[in-house]
Amino acid sequence: MGPFVPDPISNELNLVIALILGVAFGFVLEQAGFSSSRRLAGLFYGYDFTVLRVFFSAAVTAMGGIMLLSYFGLLDMGAIYINPLWLWPAIVGGAIMGVGFILGGYCPGTSICAASIGKIDALFFVGGIFLGVFTFAEMYSSWHAFYESSALGPIRVYDSLGLSAGWFAFVLIAVALIAFAVTSMIEKRVSPFAPSREFHIRRHVIVAAATVLAGAFLIALPNRKERVMTEVSTPKHLAHCETKYMTADELAFRLVDQEPNIQIIDVRGPEAFAQFALPGAVNIKIENLFGKEWNHLLGQRHVKKVLVADNQDNAIEAYHVLDEIGYRNLAVLEGGLLGFRQQILSDAPSDLAMNSTDEVVQEFRQEARGTIETMIKEQKDKPKVEAKKPKKVAGGC
Repeated sequence: MGPFVPDPISNELNLVIALILGVAFGFVLEQAGFSSSRRLAGLFYGYDFTVLRVFFSAAVTAMGGIMLLSYFGLLDMGAIYINPLWLWPAIVGGAIMGVGFILGGYCPGTSICAASIGKIDALFFVGGIFLGVFTFAEMYSSWHAFYESSALGPIRVYDSLGLSAGWFAFVLIAVALIAFAVTSMIEKRVSPFAPSREFHIRRHVIVAAATVLAGAFLIALPNRKERVMTEVSTPKHLAHCETKYMTADELAFRLVDQEPNIQIIDVRGPEAFAQFALPGAVNIKIENLFGKEWNHLLGQRHVKKVLVADNQDNAIEAYHVLDEIGYRNLAVLEGGLLGFRQQILSDAPSDLAMNSTDEVVQEFRQEARGTIETMIKEQKDKPKVEAKKPKKVAGGC
């Protein structure tokens, strides 16, 4: 479901859950007074800033929740859809929507909420939305060049400002608290019935202080990927965490035997993988091991995941990343791919002592070489199959 790891529900139930959440969201909006055009328009006239408080609170809560879920590995940030930005069309569209908000007293979401309980003005507003969409679509050819201009892609605000996610969260919390204080003073001056007149100052000061402390905590919250990559590469971690290995001969035997309960994970770059790859290997760079698209492959406990790279050290790093994330039944190819090619796929003279046991090993290697080389050639002739990435669902208010 969405970007959560692991998926809490099946894809078949996604739409059902979305419907339930949508109804619950509409109910909460209506209970908060968002079905009232007078309350919504109060944002622009200065007598009711409930909308600003609700949306700032929602933004801060969602932001903190996303950062915490990502830190604990329960949310794949890469699977969250980010609306692409077309700068000037967004500014013009926002201005048009703002004027409509002032005149009609609703935004698209709140108009649906109010229309669902039978408010006449909201029904006319929804009708106006459909008319506007129809007009825009019919006249699209007249302004499509402007509509598609100044494309900046799916950018994040904190990246544009040169801030970390934690610092941006802290700044947004500070801006929200200042906005709450300022708008409360404006409300009290404009209207004798302002909602802020019922606020308990002491209670709000305590909550504000706790929120600032939470923002400070988000500053110190490290990026999960960077934290894990740094932690597993320290000598202390490597010394205390056992690494399990698989010899080249064992891997060759399993390949020749076409054992189903084994999966080779090649952590090299795509260029090196395209030049040479073992049969059935899947190419995943170390920094991409955190992605949700690989959960179905790496999460199979009954399958032995063998980490391979040109040298053994890179595969060991990938091993400990996966182990730290929580995947099990892992092994590292002893000697790396260079060692495998030298022992199994090379016709150079063997360094074995050639006693009775070593003669059997040498005979196996010679037979395995031909079989594996044939498998590699057949794999190259097959069309490349890329990992199916989780679908990012477009949307927004």
